[in-house]
Amino acid sequence: MRIIPRRIELVRLASPGWKMIYGRRKTGKTFMVEHFTEYDEFFFVNRDGTVHDRLSGDKITYPEFIRLFPRLIRGKKRIVIDEFHRLPEEFLDALHAYSTALEGELILITSTMWLAQRLLSMKESPLLGIVSPVKIGLIDEREILVELSREVKGKELVEASVYLREPMLVPIYNPSLRSFLAGFFLSSGSFMNELVGETFSEEGHELTRIYLGIMMEVANGKGTSTELSSALFSRGLLKKDNPGVLQKYLAVLTKMGILRKFLVHGKRRKKFVYRHASPLLDLHFYLEVKYAYTELETPLEFIRKAIDYKLPRHVEDFIADLLAKVYGLRQVRVELPKLELDVALQGFKRLEIVGEVKWKERVKRDEIRKIENKLSHFDCKKVLVVPSKDVLEREPKGIEVLTPDDLLEIAKESLERTP
Repeated sequence: MRIIPRRIELVRLASPGWKMIYGRRKTGKTFMVEHFTEYDEFFFVNRDGTVHDRLSGDKITYPEFIRLFPRLIRGKKRIVIDEFHRLPEEFLDALHAYSTALEGELILITSTMWLAQRLLSMKESPLLGIVSPVKIGLIDEREILVELSREVKGKELVEASVYLREPMLVPIYNPSLRSFLAGFFLSSGSFMNELVGETFSEEGHELTRIYLGIMMEVANGKGTSTELSSALFSRGLLKKDNPGVLQKYLAVLTKMGILRKFLVHGKRRKKFVYRHASPLLDLHFYLEVKYAYTELETPLEFIRKAIDYKLPRHVEDFIADLLAKVYGLRQVRVELPKLELDVALQGFKRLEIVGEVKWKERVKRDEIRKIENKLSHFDCKKVLVVPSKDVLEREPKGIEVLTPDDLLEIAKESLERTP
């Protein structure tokens, strides 16, 4: 079975003290704790509020659990409580009361992002100051590259790494990535819908037509609140074309970890662009926009066409995020007239790295000249990322060319520097 150890997150979990692990559903939180950490007790809270003892197999009520808990936490044991947010609110007060009995260690796990963020930000929160938050998102770009390099190389390595950041795909992936993805969506469209619905249910939000509309339009290339407002108004989902109305919806989707927002560089007034955090979800909603593929029978060739269209754009985001983590920079968007960049990474005050990604079979001389002209506007490090140097009709001047082998090498070096 293929397993990604996720050493970066495990380092944070190894430090002493109580922890609260949180993140979007299906990001591997429970698997990581269960298989890569030591514990003495492991409890899972069911939706009905009963507590399942994962080690003994017993199922107990909350009153039985709360009578047992004080003895456990005072017994120098390491206790895991998965989906702890399903317990009554009084349990949080009990945790605060028991926090002085630090003989035992506690790991709390929740898939409810809004609750985790509220508990970490509210001044009166019972957990404030007694637990260290550990956010678990998709697998780190550096780690997935390094781990998958044991099996695949070159172009396939990068393409597979883009999507296998979703832990649920890791054990079932088989090369080639594009064929694997096409088969996955052909058979698992309804599962993707259930995952989204379950995420909203856990977060305490109703999956309305406006939320669905936003997620579909973001996948369809609409990135700003202005573009999204116009698109939703034209579809009859908004009564008025008013971007301000969408702010609360965009804020919720961002807090849930479904969308990410990026600052647009060089604007006097703050402007943000929204993208799907998960390329897998982005593909799912794009297929829904194009083909309504979960409702209508959709040929495999249609799904493959959508993958071929979307994949280069997902590779661009993956590489930008990878380089941002390697060099400790922030990803921003540059949207000047006729001057959009695939990679724009900002330091404290200025752009530090700009670049283009050409994920294609051939990059002609004329296109290389245009890349040189575009990047010449910036006084910083310049990069061009390609599947192989063989695709270039000539080497660009003043621009560092990065291939999958180069990306793998800088990922390895970065991981070695990461404590």
